[in-house]
Amino acid sequence: MAAKLKGSQTPSRSVFLTRQERKKTEYLKAVELYERTGKKCLKWQTNLNKHILAKNNKGLWTHTKVGYSIPRRNGKSEVLVQRELYGLEEGEQILHTAHRTTTSHASWERLCRALNKLGYVNASETRRKDDVPEEKLYDSYKANGLESVTLRKTGGRVNFRTRTSKGGLGEGYDTLIIDEAQEYDGDQESALKYVVTDSKNPQTIMCGTPPTNVSSGTVFVKFRTDALAKKVKNAMWAEWSVDYMTDLDDREAWKRTNPSLGYFLTERAIEDEIGPDAVDFNIQRLGLWLSYNQASAISEKEWQALKLDYKPEPISKPCIGIKFGKDGKNAALACATKLSDGRIFVECLYCRPMTQGIGWILDVLSKINYAEVVADGANGQRMLEDAAKDCKLKNVKFPVVSDVINANAEFEQAVFQRKLCHSGQLSLEQVASNCKKRNIGSNGGFGYESLMDDLEIAILDAVIFAYWSCSKLKEHKVQKITY
Repeated sequence: MAAKLKGSQTPSRSVFLTRQERKKTEYLKAVELYERTGKKCLKWQTNLNKHILAKNNKGLWTHTKVGYSIPRRNGKSEVLVQRELYGLEEGEQILHTAHRTTTSHASWERLCRALNKLGYVNASETRRKDDVPEEKLYDSYKANGLESVTLRKTGGRVNFRTRTSKGGLGEGYDTLIIDEAQEYDGDQESALKYVVTDSKNPQTIMCGTPPTNVSSGTVFVKFRTDALAKKVKNAMWAEWSVDYMTDLDDREAWKRTNPSLGYFLTERAIEDEIGPDAVDFNIQRLGLWLSYNQASAISEKEWQALKLDYKPEPISKPCIGIKFGKDGKNAALACATKLSDGRIFVECLYCRPMTQGIGWILDVLSKINYAEVVADGANGQRMLEDAAKDCKLKNVKFPVVSDVINANAEFEQAVFQRKLCHSGQLSLEQVASNCKKRNIGSNGGFGYESLMDDLEIAILDAVIFAYWSCSKLKEHKVQKITY
């Protein structure tokens, strides 16, 4: 009989600031409270709590920003229960947010059950004649998306909210919990990140799974990247994951990525999850973080298929595409040239902040023997138009809406028909494989916008205009005279 698999209690990747020999942590209080409810705190949960509840010499949280990612059904929410029970006993004010109302409500129910197991009584469910001391009462408010729990003896409170772009404004908390963090977007972060600013000892906790093709969040991905690169102060990160696409039947991978396997998660349950979608299984069961966004209009695979493995030899003058970013922050300049095999080679040459003005653009254009320039973007188009006249630059054109629609449509066809190619620029690849379509006009026209807050879509737009301009170049055939 095969030995029963036991999940790894150690993260695949982690960044902790706590020093083992000097660590002062409150985790024993959290574990003791949780286990009094009748549940067992698994080793991986205890270890996470050691770092989440670690304090520095001033009695403040070592990690003010916490992130962890674990495949589904491993009990990541139980870590939140442990943290919330501790916080209630310590009188903390906690905001627990989730993407869905059902998740927020389920979290409220889970905490109430834990309090009941600890011997606390819901004040709304006890009668006057019941002899329940005040210190054993808690107040619970039930309304989908607006639940709360308050412990009377300490004043500790947990509010449960469904996330919106305005949720949390005007309220102050000590601890902010971001459940289903893979759906946490930039607008929500702008509304919520300041709710703990006034606390003397704030902490933000994000937990979730790697994003799938229907995930809309960007904050969790960026936090993970920056935390692993140690670019975020006072931050910890832990994840159970594979590094690349893995065989669905690889039981060693199951064990490495599912810490609760063999405890309450069974091998048979995982077997039943295996289906035709290998990518989804790798993300949700094996914790795979893809390097591209599945929701992108252009996939990483499709873009990489256009990469050249040799230096191209152009047969035409370059066409220049310029895009002034929609938010006015940056301007990008790209070029496109025809190759002998009929394809068009594209490349982004510059992307610079608008604070530098447009002098650099004029300088670049003056040094290039280009065929045509196509420039778009209300934030700089008029300035460039005036400057081009003053500098006597020729063939500088400014597209109308119909031109923009045609340029994007032709670029899309070129990508999928492999009529263009590139050198594999990392910045261009990141933008191209993390973009989605946006509507232009009312007749099915479209453009592109970035799926990631920190990627500049103007880079791709400049390439699109350069390609479109180059595709319209007429070939000059040499006249042959015969006698």
